[in-house]
Amino acid sequence: MHRRLTASAMLLALAACNAPQREQVPSATIDADWPTIPEDAVFGQVSAVEVDSHGHIFVLHRAGRVWEEPFPADPIAQPTVFMFAPDGTLLARWGAGQFVMPHGLSVDADDAIWITDVGREQVFRFSHDGEEQLVIGERGVTAQDAAHFGRPADVAFIDDRVLVADGYVNTRVAEFDPAGAFLRDWGNFSTAHGIAVDDQRIFVADRENAQIQVFDLDGNQVETRKSPNGSHTYGLASLGGGWLAAVEGRDGADRFGAIVRIYRPDGTIERSLDVGLAGKDASLGHDIAVGPDGMAYVTDVYGDRVIRFELTGGKDSE
Repeated sequence: MHRRLTASAMLLALAACNAPQREQVPSATIDADWPTIPEDAVFGQVSAVEVDSHGHIFVLHRAGRVWEEPFPADPIAQPTVFMFAPDGTLLARWGAGQFVMPHGLSVDADDAIWITDVGREQVFRFSHDGEEQLVIGERGVTAQDAAHFGRPADVAFIDDRVLVADGYVNTRVAEFDPAGAFLRDWGNFSTAHGIAVDDQRIFVADRENAQIQVFDLDGNQVETRKSPNGSHTYGLASLGGGWLAAVEGRDGADRFGAIVRIYRPDGTIERSLDVGLAGKDASLGHDIAVGPDGMAYVTDVYGDRVIRFELTGGKDSE
């Protein structure tokens, strides 16, 4: 028995030695004082972030609940949506008793807030102040059809079309009109985890295929961008003019972290930044948003935090 254990240990050590090294890229200079979280707030597993037209930063988190399957049936009792001013002051919080496993948050052109819940299998639209306006999908029912989702992950908008990256179980982008009427679905993904659009393209983070798929506005595929080193892209943010920001939460060896990539319009990488915490698997980069002032925001699920940094900043890692 002792010999077998020793042999197994040796094989594991050999495998570790042969594993590719973690990628070393410059570290972003993070604003350590942003945001201000009140002492009475229950805050954790931060999954999504977006900036509205007023410069407010909306942050979606799970208020102490962690991802464990099967998901519980009861909603999270504490507020799960925080709205911050650009200086990090908390201006509002809502969403208490609403969500089971909140996942994605997006803001449309009218500053309505769209949220996906992978536990409830639904997509919601709220007013800027948190009044529920629309629910799409049947609560707790998983299917790939016009009335159901399979763990919807993220939402984006093109004029009068609402695009849902759907998601973990399903393999598609589902389109709806602003009133929630199903229009069509398309695509073939392993995990459609993030979605972003500009005036010419739709970008989908095909997470488990370690790639970003690029489509025209009609849903016709025009490009596939394989992620560097087989890394897994979790979140996307359009920078306009074909430029794209992406955050990777796992590398090709399935080690967790948080790497931000800036893609040029031609699909090449202009810059990479490390925004993760030090230590093994301390961070899981999940979503990214960029404000009109050039400030970037990244959610870190394992770090229970949302961070802010200048997208043009960075320093070399030691």
